[in-house]
Formats: sequence, C-alpha cells, structure tokens
Amino acid sequence: MKLVLFDLDNTLLSGDSDYEWAQFLIEQGVLERASYEHRNQEFFDQYKSGKLDIYAFLDFQLAPLAQYPRAQLDGWQQRFMTQKILPIVPDSARKLVSQSVQAGHLCAIVTATNSFVTAPIAREFGVAHLVATEPEQIGGRFTGKLAGTPCFREGKITRVEQWLATQGKHWADFSETWFYSDSHNDLPLLERVSHPVAVRPDPPLRKTALERGWEIIALD
Repeated sequence: MKLVLFDLDNTLLSGDSDYEWAQFLIEQGVLERASYEHRNQEFFDQYKSGKLDIYAFLDFQLAPLAQYPRAQLDGWQQRFMTQKILPIVPDSARKLVSQSVQAGHLCAIVTATNSFVTAPIAREFGVAHLVATEPEQIGGRFTGKLAGTPCFREGKITRVEQWLATQGKHWADFSETWFYSDSHNDLPLLERVSHPVAVRPDPPLRKTALERGWEIIALD
C-alpha cells in the first residue's frame, strides 16, 4: 500500500483557503475591512517569506469562530465553498486525487488551515482523511484557541504520525510515501517521504526540488 499526502492551499487549490476565508468574512461584513484586510495580507506575506509566527496567526484566524454560533458559521461556510473555493479547484487536481483514491492508496489532505474551513474541501475532493490544524471546541462551540500541535512545518510530521497511529499504521508499513506541496514551509514533510512532489513550487522550493531531482508538476 502507498501513503499519498496532499497539501491543500496553492497545491490542490489554485489559491489559499485561509486567506480566502478571512476575505470572505470581510466581504460579508463580519470582520472590519480596515483592520482585518491589512492584517490578513500581512500574515499571508509572512507565510510566503517563511517568517510566519503560526501562533500569532492562529490567534487571528480562530478568533472569529468563537464569536458566532455554529449554525451561523456553517451557513457562511456553505456560501464560502460556493463563492470562493469551487472556482479555484482545478480539474487536474481532482483527477490527481481521484487516481490515488481509486487505486486504494491511503490518502490524506495535510494542511495548516484549520479543520472547520478545510473539512468541506476535503469532502469535495473525496478524501476521507484530513490532517489539519484543530480549533478547540467546548460544548460544541469554538473557543478561539488551538487544540494540540499546529499542522505547520515540522508539526505536519507530528500530526501525520498521530493520525497514522489512529489507523494502526507507521511509515514503515508503506511501500511508498508521497507528498505533494507548493511551499518551502513544507520541506520537513517533503524530506520525510520517499516521493516528494513540488506542485507549482514557490521559488525556494523550486530551487530545492531542482537541486535534489524531485518531481515538479503544475496543476492548472
């Protein structure tokens, strides 16, 4: 059996669901444009440059979840999927994922974006397993805080290994391990698998991929 892992933002999606969620809330009037739009862009730029403080970002990203009832959040999520996510799902990405799922490989989407935002996206791709940053919940309501290890950089390895344990699996149980990603922030997990694949890689990841002979593809 093969283990096939997919990053989400700017890999399977032609955009960033984290960024788009905040922009969606701004457009809905939920968040104040003057303060949140600038901060959202600032965090996005930090991520691209490899300088993101993941804990500061999660304080920013998760806070709105604690301010509204779950029913309201779910309604926004449905509109968000239609308006923001479906237009940035390439057919080529659907095909890539479908091929691995249909082949019977153990597949998961592994993303730093929180599971509230990304669970419906994983379902859209037909992937049963999602390894994501988890927002804390108490009594069915979000607290605005993080639960467990952020699924970011080295944390992606930690979270994948925790998930594999729930499946009764370890890295050594697989004949091949694959990870598809666009970002140099994912180098720890790319280096952990036997078949790293750079998807529309950012400049630092492209440089590393070329130096190491990794496969480079574009899903457009």
